[in-house]
Amino acid sequence: MPKKFMKRYLPSPERVRAMRSLHFLGDILHEPNLWHINRHCVARAFLVGVWFCFIPMPFQMLAAAFCAIWINANLPLSVALVWISNPLTMPPMFYFNYKLGAWLLDRPVLDFEFELTWHWISHRLVDIGIPLYLGSLIIATLCACLAYLGIQYLWRRKIRTDWRQRRIARRAGRAPGNQTS
Repeated sequence: MPKKFMKRYLPSPERVRAMRSLHFLGDILHEPNLWHINRHCVARAFLVGVWFCFIPMPFQMLAAAFCAIWINANLPLSVALVWISNPLTMPPMFYFNYKLGAWLLDRPVLDFEFELTWHWISHRLVDIGIPLYLGSLIIATLCACLAYLGIQYLWRRKIRTDWRQRRIARRAGRAPGNQTS
């Protein structure tokens, strides 16, 4: 994995600890596993971040941060991955999740326009919310597991490639000109 790339763009532990808005967390931010960039912490960060990006809820980043702390995932990466679902990607993602949930529940896909009124929320949110959350939970779990396994695979493949290149370089260093007879 591009460890140097991640270190360059993720905030340092000192920078995050200096944020006054996070002082309520106290010594939790001093846990070293929250800042490590290794195969396990990064894979768990992808698991958390990708899962929460597919769940329609307010404060996704906060939920991802608490979950990352709970399972010792890389904290900045977990929070950053939540931004896969941003204002541009949310409508197609959540509409697909809704359609999947409606299909699984054998419900018709409703045509609707969102209205910020109590009447709309009390009558339409249940009709739309249940299929939306069912589809979101299924897609979130599937994509998060695939992201976790994908990171594990890619990281191991990179390590194997690096070892192979080192072995080839060592053998090349013992080329016929360097042998002693």
